[in-house]
Amino acid sequence: MDRIAARGGGTASLVVPTATELERLCALAIASAGVEEGHVAIEFVDADRIRELNREHRDLDEPTDVLSFAIDGDGVAAGPRELGDIVICPEHTEDLREAVVHGALHLTGMDHETDDGEMLALQAELLRWAR
Repeated sequence: MDRIAARGGGTASLVVPTATELERLCALAIASAGVEEGHVAIEFVDADRIRELNREHRDLDEPTDVLSFAIDGDGVAAGPRELGDIVICPEHTEDLREAVVHGALHLTGMDHETDDGEMLALQAELLRWAR
């Protein structure tokens, strides 16, 4: 695994999951939410880009750790389901694995801002199981 600088190039570093691990974490998260298959794209961006996306899509003019953009939310499209995109800003993320699971759960329709803690509890359980 590679390491990248976190928090604006400070001394802390993040372990970068391999492509295989990213795929495994996504598959685990979407399967746990009852979604059997689908395509997911993961992109790593800098703070300026995530801030721009956060401003455009959430009216929050600040960087964040992860954003998810669902495509086939209800899964009724013909052909393979396009779950959507996960965009992660490593400089604002403490754990890239957690960000991937978090983003994937959002793509399945889960929302920690409106549920009673189910999404974050599932996320924590999945990360414990995947370690």
